[in-house]
Amino acid sequence: MKNKSRKGTKISRRGMLPLLGGGLLIPFLGFSNSDIDTNSIPEDEEFTTLLKADGTAVKIKTSTLNKSKIVKKNISNKSFLNWLGKKL
Repeated sequence: MKNKSRKGTKISRRGMLPLLGGGLLIPFLGFSNSDIDTNSIPEDEEFTTLLKADGTAVKIKTSTLNKSKIVKKNISNKSFLNWLGKKL
């Protein structure tokens, strides 16, 4: 009988397919950290959504907004756009 040793044989394309398929399934196994607290923000905190000068939305605590200093009240849209640096 012949002695079949695998030391000199190369891996064919057909033998490589299960390895590639197994490697593509690794992200779906889902290794997650269950000890991380996802609710780090207390539920009793209220947030208000405001717009920044570049047009992006930002969530700010309502208590911080109440403590803030008001520079000018009841400004018109035209002066607000000038303050933002936008042209009409």
